[in-house]
Amino acid sequence: MKLFSVEEANELLPEVRRIVAAISRAHVRVAAAREGSRLAAEGAQSGGGFMPGGAGYVRALMRLAESVGELETLGVQLKDYERGLIDFPAMRDGRVVLLCWQLGEGDRIEWWHDVDAGFAGRQPL
Repeated sequence: MKLFSVEEANELLPEVRRIVAAISRAHVRVAAAREGSRLAAEGAQSGGGFMPGGAGYVRALMRLAESVGELETLGVQLKDYERGLIDFPAMRDGRVVLLCWQLGEGDRIEWWHDVDAGFAGRQPL
């Protein structure tokens, strides 16, 4: 597991923001395509035929997987696709903690939490 300093995480944040935004967009497309496929499948059961959106669903899933892979390669943990919530593992006071950021927050990481505390346990840096 890669451990980040606050400075390293902040330097990486522009790239991470781009990736997380792509994940968020792909997640919306996957959800929409899944819903469209579900509705089409219901129509097919009543004689409607093929499943529109199937190829779009697969493309969106592939883009989502690619973006998640980019984050994992960087050592960043994705916690919530929809909210764009991520964590950077870090050391604080001799223990591993998570530097926390989500899509829509500022240009710097301002929060951290213990590994077992989750988002609800966020504290300002």
